[in-house]
Amino acid sequence: MNKGIMESVKDKMVGSIKGTGEVLNAAVDTVSGTLVTTIKGTGAVGTALTSAVSDVLRGAIMGTAQVGGDVGAAAKGGVVGVLKGTKEVGAETIDTVSVSARTLVKSAAEVGSDLGTVARNTVEGAISGAKQVGLNVEEAASAAATGAIKGAGEVSQQAVQQVRNAVTGVIAGVKVVVKEPFK
Repeated sequence: MNKGIMESVKDKMVGSIKGTGEVLNAAVDTVSGTLVTTIKGTGAVGTALTSAVSDVLRGAIMGTAQVGGDVGAAAKGGVVGVLKGTKEVGAETIDTVSVSARTLVKSAAEVGSDLGTVARNTVEGAISGAKQVGLNVEEAASAAATGAIKGAGEVSQQAVQQVRNAVTGVIAGVKVVVKEPFK
């Protein structure tokens, strides 16, 4: 984990939320901007890209929680930011959505947020972001739901149930299909 990126994003989120009181757009802009800079600077692909996405999203959640902001809104904005940022450098993929959701749920658990709310907002963000960057909306929603459940699996069995219940069904007009198995 790159403490530098995570801390930098956390600090940007704290400053932005304190300055504007707005979480969703702060997350979109901070996550997107940081990813573009990081990917262009390092040429991150594959595992390095996954790692960068995880660090940036973890920082966004930690910063939001630090100032008592809406972690659900940060999760939603975080996924949109990941998709916009990775699209700008030609690295947007459905896998990135799954990794994002997994990281967001795990990070939300670390700060004691409601995992069901965060998971649902993550799926909403994936749907919104997919529409904005031209990815398949159903695939993005499914990847977010599946990733969220994987992240919950790294927390507890109770978290898995909570997240599964939150991401199953129709979200933002899209039927969400969870892919099994979760390993």
